[in-house]
Amino acid sequence: MLPTLNREQLMDLCRRMFRIRHFEEKLILLHTEGRFSGHYHVYIGQEATGVPALSCLGPDDYLFTTHRNHGHLLARGADPARLLAEILGRRDGYNKGKGGTFHTNVSALGFFHTSAVVAGIIPLAGGAAYAAKAKKSGQITVCLFGDGALEEGAAPESFNIASLWKLPVLYLCENNGKYGRGRAVGAVRSSTMAAYPLTDLPAAYKIPAQQVDGVDAGAVHGAVSEAVKKIRQGEGPQFIEAQTVRWPGSESNWPVVPVPTDVSLAWDSSAVPEAVKEWYRESDPVLTFVRELVEGKVATREEIGQVEEKVREEIARAVEFALASPYPELETALRDVFA
Repeated sequence: MLPTLNREQLMDLCRRMFRIRHFEEKLILLHTEGRFSGHYHVYIGQEATGVPALSCLGPDDYLFTTHRNHGHLLARGADPARLLAEILGRRDGYNKGKGGTFHTNVSALGFFHTSAVVAGIIPLAGGAAYAAKAKKSGQITVCLFGDGALEEGAAPESFNIASLWKLPVLYLCENNGKYGRGRAVGAVRSSTMAAYPLTDLPAAYKIPAQQVDGVDAGAVHGAVSEAVKKIRQGEGPQFIEAQTVRWPGSESNWPVVPVPTDVSLAWDSSAVPEAVKEWYRESDPVLTFVRELVEGKVATREEIGQVEEKVREEIARAVEFALASPYPELETALRDVFA
């Protein structure tokens, strides 16, 4: 379902989802072409979680994210050109090429740390929330992580402190399951966790917890809006498990694009390989949102196509900017660092 927002806001969500999708697909192509090396992760398949969720936040709120961070940064308003330059290790990137894909920080957007260390951000998010409460600033912290982070001891330790001290923090767990398991909320998704459902873990520490369909932008927006409201009212931490279905392009060690995204796929999937057609028909959050916009008479197919085309042009310019940006000079290696 669609979030309860006006047309302009809904179209902005659509634009941000397209921006993430085309950014990530272009990034995969750049890696295939040898434009940058090293491992990386993409956010494809989770756009209907990150985009509506982060739209519920205030401009001064804090965010901590993990190795699948590109989508969160773009959803929050990061410049695709500077983000891509950072991933490619270029001087004009957000962190002058020193953060790369796993550690891009954009403090102006509230991102003070992103980390590929599984669960490493959970205690940091608690610290930021504690600082906000001590300062009585009214800010909240959102901690974005995958289901695997709940296997680490940092998670329950942080939940305990956050609950005891009623810290203003939202834990948003993006459970991307496994490709082919469908969208049923509450379905068994983890073979490495004895706890089931995953919401039992925060609930043990008296943290209100719920599951939501992460492909349903309206459900995510509604759940996060309500959780944020409760946190701002002083009710303490909240936990949401958004269940998505893993994009088939992420099933291998290196991301691949089964078929480039195009708005037309929302109604005609004949160009999609048979092996992955089910995901594009049933579980693709971008195509799902596009269909809902048309069915809800928010926009026509043509209008949505125009939005996508402008996003394509924006990403093309971002690629040109990133590739034209020089690598940092050797003598700058120790600048802007501290021990």
